[in-house]
Amino acid sequence: MTLKTNDFYYDLPEELIAQTPVEPRDSSRMLVYDRKTGEMRHDKHFYDIVDYFNAGDVLVINDTKVLPARIYGTKKTGARVEFLLHKRFNLTDWEVLVRPARKARPGEEIVFSDSLKAQVLEYGEEGLRKVRFVFDGVFEDALSKIGEMPLPPYIHEKLKDKERYQTVYANKEGSSAAPTAGLHFTPELMEKLREKGVEIVKVLLHVGLGTFRPVKTENVLEHKMHSEFYQVTEESANAINKAKSEGRRIVACGTTSVRVLESASTQDGKMKAESGFTEIFIYPSYKFKMVDSLITNFHLPESTLVMLVSAFMGRENALNMYKSAVKERYRFFSFGDSTFIL
Repeated sequence: MTLKTNDFYYDLPEELIAQTPVEPRDSSRMLVYDRKTGEMRHDKHFYDIVDYFNAGDVLVINDTKVLPARIYGTKKTGARVEFLLHKRFNLTDWEVLVRPARKARPGEEIVFSDSLKAQVLEYGEEGLRKVRFVFDGVFEDALSKIGEMPLPPYIHEKLKDKERYQTVYANKEGSSAAPTAGLHFTPELMEKLREKGVEIVKVLLHVGLGTFRPVKTENVLEHKMHSEFYQVTEESANAINKAKSEGRRIVACGTTSVRVLESASTQDGKMKAESGFTEIFIYPSYKFKMVDSLITNFHLPESTLVMLVSAFMGRENALNMYKSAVKERYRFFSFGDSTFIL
């Protein structure tokens, strides 16, 4: 059976796209879906999530940190250019999305500040360029002075507090977008889970621009995912393998954690300690090797993230859940409400 992109369409009124985060973080609503019974609960908030965990469960979180990845520079001609950092190759070289793309040709130099410049090295696909940054001191320091948080294109409000687009456990800088399922957690909520006996395990995936890119092919299988860097430490792999061998539940916080878990596991469900780049594309018919339950936000129609959720719970179930969420007036996308799929 051919999977078409429009098989993952649902109708979303624009006013349901959340423009600002709720306060406090854990007061967002949470739709709970039971895959065994098909039951949906609409009366829960994220702070109720503790009730759905058991002692011994493993919560897997992605501790990436979002870079202030949107920067504005000037060419020698005076033309303004926007860079959105996408993927790091080494200390100086990056793949970036350029707007307007025609203004960044190989060999050209763009000045961002007294301490940060870039030379365009080569063309990439769809507005991407490989560039080499020249900077004084530490790159991240130069970036923090001039960079803006790379909010998704569907968010039109200015973010008052930069930290609100970071999880409370964000640690390793490198993402162009937040792993938004984790934005709902507070330090107090994490502590309540630990007190209940939940084991919290960290993995890493630096979220790239592919998370915002629409699927442009009619046939889902013709879509190519952008690669993203991931890492699983020996300690995390051992903890997950021990839990699996003891029959304990693995709960992934967010689609990024799912991508790590499924990329770094063997066919027989063993977790490997490794790092590298993944282009894993999860859509219906995919057999999950590692993930038992999923915490995630509501995703864009026809996106690869809706396809991943559809693979986890069944396409018709996912679309019915989204239809119900629209009817119940949940808030959608990055700053929106949460789902816990059991």
